Amino acid sequence: MPSKLEQFLSSKKIDRRQLLVVSKDLEQLRPEDRKLKLAKRQSKGEGNEGKAKPTGKPRSGRPLSEVTLNKILAGKDVSGPSKTRVLRAVNTILERKKQDKVQIADLFDLAKKAE
Repeated sequence: MPSKLEQFLSSKKIDRRQLLVVSKDLEQLRPEDRKLKLAKRQSKGEGNEGKAKPTGKPRSGRPLSEVTLNKILAGKDVSGPSKTRVLRAVNTILERKKQDKVQIADLFDLAKKAE
């Protein structure tokens, strides 16, 4: 039985490779992200109480990997950040196709598994 994500991707005609490429583009660190990380590191040093802390959140720099995507499509458990990366990539693709965004529950079975 195909996973919920696999059924969704086939119904919306989204290719797995396209998902990986979009995720890489979304999560890739950019100069403004590096500046935020540098400012955060520099504000942690001693004697920097007067400095303002940087605002904003940098990208993770970790795109969705093929191994993680294969795990998801096989129905195995993956971490929350991995699910969020998939959701962001899918929503970006749907936005380009002029379709409505989806929620994480539309892509994954979030029910707790009783063991």
